[in-house]
Amino acid sequence: MFDEEEDTRTYRVVVNHEEQYSILPLDRENPAGWRDAGKNGPKADCLNYITEVWTDMRPLSLRQKMAADAAAATSAVQ
Repeated sequence: MFDEEEDTRTYRVVVNHEEQYSILPLDRENPAGWRDAGKNGPKADCLNYITEVWTDMRPLSLRQKMAADAAAATSAVQ
């Protein structure tokens, strides 16, 4: 395990099909189902990027289901 103050590795931000984010050291391969999100750098920079872009922690499939349910409820009322 790396001490946070001594961790000089470069990381990359990855995202999965549910639009959930994580970081990986740049020298590691992406796990199955994860793709690069376009941000590389020190760990703190990558985590800050995730904080900025991942504003809704719900998985994409849940957000889509909730939106469809809301649209159906609106249609039923009209």
